[in-house]
Amino acid sequence: MVNPFFKNTGPYEINQLLQLVGLVNQNFPQEKIEDIKDLKSSQNKNITFFHSNKYIQLAKITKASYCITTEKLKSFLPNSCKAIISDKVLLHTSQITKIFYPDSVTDDFDISVKDIKNTSFKDKVKYGNNVMIGNNVKVGSNCLIGHNSIIEKNVSIGDNCSIGSNVIIRNSLIKNNVNILDGCVIGKKGFGFFPNKNNNIRYPQVGIVIIEDNAEIGCGSTIDRGSLSNTIIGKNTYLDNQIHIAHNVKIGENCIIAGQVGFAGSSTLGNNVMIGGQAGISGHLKIGNNVQIGGGSGVIKDVPDNSKVMGYPAKDLRNFIRENKWLIKQLL
Repeated sequence: MVNPFFKNTGPYEINQLLQLVGLVNQNFPQEKIEDIKDLKSSQNKNITFFHSNKYIQLAKITKASYCITTEKLKSFLPNSCKAIISDKVLLHTSQITKIFYPDSVTDDFDISVKDIKNTSFKDKVKYGNNVMIGNNVKVGSNCLIGHNSIIEKNVSIGDNCSIGSNVIIRNSLIKNNVNILDGCVIGKKGFGFFPNKNNNIRYPQVGIVIIEDNAEIGCGSTIDRGSLSNTIIGKNTYLDNQIHIAHNVKIGENCIIAGQVGFAGSSTLGNNVMIGGQAGISGHLKIGNNVQIGGGSGVIKDVPDNSKVMGYPAKDLRNFIRENKWLIKQLL
């Protein structure tokens, strides 16, 4: 499920879309395109994009009708998916996404919010001072909302949840028994743009944040909503304080992540992953199940299941210890 909150302005005729973004050298039979989605979630009458070897396996099975890609990568697409050749795949994808979802680029404050005392939640939720609630918000039973927190438009909160003070949430689905501690920002747009000398071009962010049951988000943490897919925090996963999770990151179940860890966009963690403080996870990586990553590590490549890694760049723990015996002796 991608963002149910932003309005899709489609459908558009495929050649009309291509003309609007300057891809005028290609022409297809007339066909209406209903949406733009990622390779995995695309269906018939959708357009998608494919820009990296990392996604070859997904490209082979995509159900999209059209795919913006390169001459080099087009051969990996199934026969049912027509290739749209581009030398600027991400830029053209961004432009088409903005056509379908024009309200997804900016992230101004929500003018619809009202003091909770003036809403139907006043007798349902236990709340502190200066709590504001936006439109299209749902809150389950036995929930707490702390002082000065703002639940902006398009948020669903399940039962038995605790939202701390000075928290801002938008574009998020929060399941049951979730704790979000003080000072968190959940569901704002991610850091997606194309550098330009005159005016940087923002990439639309049409995904949401999903926080599954029994998760806890530590103080001062930031979780960006997805771009074309969703950012997901799995069941019973605990985040320490001051953690940043970028757009499209997917964290599995029963993970424990210590303070000041940073995730770049579109990386995926399996279940039962443990990460020490101040580690950094690069973008578009796959971290397997039961992985342990030492504090301060820099992870720049995929990590298979049941691995223990440490260092910068992160490597197998036994190799790290063997190569750094002299340093370890000085520290003991």
